[in-house]
Amino acid sequence: MDIAHRTTDQQKPAEQRRRELLEAADRVVLRDGPKASMNAIAAEAGITKPILYRHFGDKGGLYRALATRHTDALLASLRDALDAPADRRRRVEATLDTYLSSIEAMPQVYRFLMHPAEESQQAEQGFDVGRHSAPLLRRMGEELGRVIAERVDLGPAAEAQARIWGHGIVGMMHAAGDWWLGERPCSRADLVHALADLLWGRLAEADDRPGGPGF
Repeated sequence: MDIAHRTTDQQKPAEQRRRELLEAADRVVLRDGPKASMNAIAAEAGITKPILYRHFGDKGGLYRALATRHTDALLASLRDALDAPADRRRRVEATLDTYLSSIEAMPQVYRFLMHPAEESQQAEQGFDVGRHSAPLLRRMGEELGRVIAERVDLGPAAEAQARIWGHGIVGMMHAAGDWWLGERPCSRADLVHALADLLWGRLAEADDRPGGPGF
């Protein structure tokens, strides 16, 4: 890398440069999935690996930044599905479909975030995915639990019940979606309908929370 390139990099606002580096990392992950490496990401960004470390600290820092980026986008899409002008059953199906369509659209990103790469466990390449995917799922479960608590009247111990539902639904979506993405035993629509049937019994009985936005 020449001096002019380094000077340009240093002059860019940190937040802008960080965003550009995450976009470069996304391109590598879309191409390589769990095999993505820091070397490949640095090369895609046109920088040296020490500069990449300067922005993110280590591989775990870059992984967490990418996980936050994609989880934020997914949670926003899930909230949009829950806010759609439709009856409760259709909103439940729309929420399930939003999750499944997102992992179907970017399977390499999903695998990078959730699956360790068996062939790249060496110190340089491995992103230690298993250590970070559990907190990502916990965050999704907590966020969904908050949404349920805002919208559904669950009676006594409502907050704890909403968290149970949130983590349970995220676990179900993750496990069923992972299996479906790998084997494709049915259409996405069939899977959405089957999962909605599984959830529907208690959801159909619960009232909306008074004064809440509805579920």
